[in-house]
Amino acid sequence: MLDIIKQAALDAVKAGSPTAIQFGTVLSTSPLEISVDQRLTLTEAFLVVPESMMRYEIDLKHVHKMNSLPDTEDSLLDKIVIRTGLENGDMVILLRVQGGQQYVVLDKVVGE
Repeated sequence: MLDIIKQAALDAVKAGSPTAIQFGTVLSTSPLEISVDQRLTLTEAFLVVPESMMRYEIDLKHVHKMNSLPDTEDSLLDKIVIRTGLENGDMVILLRVQGGQQYVVLDKVVGE
C-alpha cells in the first residue's frame, strides 16, 4: 500500500511539471531562438529574458571646450559596451517555469 502511495505522489509531481534547470544554446538573436536539445527549439514566445541578459551600452557623446587652448574643442563620440547581451552560440542556463510553457534565461555559461 505504501508503494502505491509513493508512486501516486511521484506521478503527481511529474504531471505538474515542476521547475527544472536546463541548458540551451542561442541559435539566433533576432528573433531570439534557443535550442534546448535536438528536438526542442524555444522561440521568443516561450522565453522570459531579464534585463541583465540584454545588451547595455552607454553613449559618451559630448563636447567640451578646452580651457588652456582658445577655440579648441575635445569630444568623445564613442559608446562603451557594459554588457554584450545574448549572442549566437552562447550557452545559457534556463529555468523551466512550472507547467513547462515558459523558460527564464537565468545567465550565460562561461568557461566550459
